[in-house]
Amino acid sequence: MPFYYPNWINDFWRIMGLIHFGDKSHFCVPGEKRFDEALIRAFCADAGLAFYDTATEVRRLKDNASDAFLEVVTPTDIPALLARIPSCHTLVTTGEKASSIVAQTFSCPVPPVSGHVDIGPLRFYRMPSTSRAYPLSLEKKAAAYKSLF
Repeated sequence: MPFYYPNWINDFWRIMGLIHFGDKSHFCVPGEKRFDEALIRAFCADAGLAFYDTATEVRRLKDNASDAFLEVVTPTDIPALLARIPSCHTLVTTGEKASSIVAQTFSCPVPPVSGHVDIGPLRFYRMPSTSRAYPLSLEKKAAAYKSLF
């Protein structure tokens, strides 16, 4: 899936389904272990959600998805990206590495998990990881994310 959070065992789209449709399976393809990309893209367009990585070049130091073994070679030029979307007023990160990159970029503190800091006109949220490795139930993660909406 050439879009964000495609891994079947990541709960991001289940959380969005719970929050917006009361159904954690809303974005799941029935009978398959995958998400419906077209449905996700349409939802994001309607909801005004945009996604981008905080790095344009990374190196995995070990063969796993852990941020602990991720080296950022080239961070994204976030201010230049935001200049192209002036209506953006909220930045949200879902992981420790992404949060630290945003904080470094804007010389601000990393918000606590489920918290935010204001960066001029922007509000920067650090949300719980949607990975199942993160020790919080799906329902509690959904409650945290619901505060964004």
